[in-house]
Amino acid sequence: MNNTRILIAGATGQQGGTVVDALVGSGHTILGLTRNPDSEKSQALAARGVTVVKGNLQDGIGLSEALHQVDSFFFMTTPFEAGIDAETEQGINAVDAAKEAGIRHVVFSSVADADKETGVPHFDSKYRVEQHLRASGVPFTILAPAFFYDNMMAPFVLPGLQDGTLAQALPAEVKLQSVSARNIGEFAALALLNPDRFVGRRIDFAGDELTGPEYAQVIGRVGGKDIGYYEVPLEQIRSASEDMALMYDWFSRVGYSADIPSLKNEYPEVKWERFSQWADRQDWGVLST
Repeated sequence: MNNTRILIAGATGQQGGTVVDALVGSGHTILGLTRNPDSEKSQALAARGVTVVKGNLQDGIGLSEALHQVDSFFFMTTPFEAGIDAETEQGINAVDAAKEAGIRHVVFSSVADADKETGVPHFDSKYRVEQHLRASGVPFTILAPAFFYDNMMAPFVLPGLQDGTLAQALPAEVKLQSVSARNIGEFAALALLNPDRFVGRRIDFAGDELTGPEYAQVIGRVGGKDIGYYEVPLEQIRSASEDMALMYDWFSRVGYSADIPSLKNEYPEVKWERFSQWADRQDWGVLST
């Protein structure tokens, strides 16, 4: 297999980091785009053989210089630092820079069902990036993950688990599709290394589908602690974030639509994890802190 030079944006972050993990040791040249090449995380990447370069999706010079060194490019966007409009702007900047650099394959991590007119602001912002990518003429793949298993360890969930409750703004009977960050990285790596199978495609994906009480039961089992389930009133979420309220309302009414059995059949190279498998490899000692 010929050496492919691949740039991973946000290489020290959650998604970018898992893509790096999946690619290190593959025999290909991996460049990691990061805001701070001198950080401890960046230095750890360099120690693993990743070429760390300074830049971000808003840094025209740094991003452009990095893209001119590679063949393929993985990126994702987030609204949670600078807002919805800035997220779209970052994505459009990334696409334009990739086009100018003549990138042969762009893999964009969006969100499942963003193309279904959800009305969720941080889904719509990603869909605008998808549209720009499609119109750019750059060879692309759009991978669209569902809710992250890893959110169960996030600051907005973990304190409740420590108190013995999984709190979500979802009725107890509603199933929510989700996926591990590790599988996101593995799927992105598969696409980056096999453009003939993926160019021009948009793929929604998830690894499992459980109700809130079922998620709580799994966490309780592996964590050795009774975990109950509490349905947070949607208005309580809305008082903090209209965006999040719209998302949970859409989860309740519509929800993600990934075809999980077909994904596992078509992409056996990805070590698809059930939520219970992900939970088994976490350190649930945090529940007692």
